[in-house]
Amino acid sequence: MPDVAGITADQLRSYIERIERLEEEKAGLTADIREVYAEAKGNGFDTKTMRQIVRLRKLDKDERDEQTTLLELYMHALGMAEGPPPEE
Repeated sequence: MPDVAGITADQLRSYIERIERLEEEKAGLTADIREVYAEAKGNGFDTKTMRQIVRLRKLDKDERDEQTTLLELYMHALGMAEGPPPEE
């Protein structure tokens, strides 16, 4: 195919087709993940909490500790937590 304004049509088509295949795979994986959560829920697990754990496991220890400390600090500031606030 000819170049149009410096764009190689074959190369562009190749990129687009690869992206489309990956989008299809992503949709399939999303459906699979949904099924796993549904199975877990059927076995009595709280999927909202499981999603939080999955999100937290993606963070490194320092980021996780920082988020936990900020959460505790904000909860204390709003009167939602007992005991002493976390150290700064």
